[in-house]
Amino acid sequence: MQDNPVVPGARIVVIGGGTGSFVLLSGLKRYTQHVTALVNMSDDGGSTGQLRDELGVLPPGDARQCLVALSDSEKVRDLFNYRFEEGSLKGHAFGNLFLTALEKMTGNFAEAIELASEVLSVTGTVLPVTLSNVTLCMRTADGEVTRGEHKIELAKFGSSRPELWLEPDPKLNPAAIQALEQADIIVIAPGDIYNSLGPALIVPGLGEALGRSKAKKVYVCNLVTKPGQSDGFKAHDFAAEIERFIGQPCLDWVIYNDKPPSNELLEKYAHEGEFAVEIDTGAFEQAHYQAKGSALIASSFNQEHSSADAIAHMRSYIRHDPDFIARELMRLYFS
Repeated sequence: MQDNPVVPGARIVVIGGGTGSFVLLSGLKRYTQHVTALVNMSDDGGSTGQLRDELGVLPPGDARQCLVALSDSEKVRDLFNYRFEEGSLKGHAFGNLFLTALEKMTGNFAEAIELASEVLSVTGTVLPVTLSNVTLCMRTADGEVTRGEHKIELAKFGSSRPELWLEPDPKLNPAAIQALEQADIIVIAPGDIYNSLGPALIVPGLGEALGRSKAKKVYVCNLVTKPGQSDGFKAHDFAAEIERFIGQPCLDWVIYNDKPPSNELLEKYAHEGEFAVEIDTGAFEQAHYQAKGSALIASSFNQEHSSADAIAHMRSYIRHDPDFIARELMRLYFS
């Protein structure tokens, strides 16, 4: 095992969106120059949703977070994550407005991301998983259909394993296919399984591209369950949902947390209906993939981090440790 597993030429692709991808990308950029973020493109809430509705643009929010995570410029990172607190722009992140302006100027969201990458001095690449303007749809076990990622995020359906699809049928970004084919490691980031990961994984053609890729496929498991959506899920249940969306059993590794948070934090989360993800070692022993437990939870928060980091970690105190997970992933390069 390498003590300092820096491999500048290692090609790593991270699939997801939001905070989960932010954490992984923030860590991985220190170990390789070839990090690619494949970003979910179904977000329709908050600032992103308003810009989609009013201007007809593709959703900038998750792409912005990934760009910020990979940026080497602290001041510009802070600028891109700055949110207006008053006036007609209240609630909008500057980076969302910037990406929207670039898309309107160029007529191409992929080109907008490329230009923003130059401004942010990004190490790596951010790619929309699709350039189609899509809506996330869900059908629960009782047949109820919900349309829109934000509405689905608020829905309660226990652990019924709902059906997800995108309307209209999107086209997989050709650049995403190329990134998957050339990758050494493909990582499914932790995150909201039905509102962040699922929408990226169900884009037609993505599962087939993952199956063809010779890269090692890794899922970094969530730390806590989501009330009303993944109640009672154990680590192998999350992995099973990931592969259900992919359409085939293609994971090589599942990395999960095996160090419980403090009782104080667990009680705090329990009040919100969130619980630490439990492990069923018997299920892992029967799985086709290898499972590795590690202490994935960040033990402290450095107050000197930029506001970009602060925003990403603001939502919860139980959070993944970016550097530790990056090291674990880089070590798989040598395995």
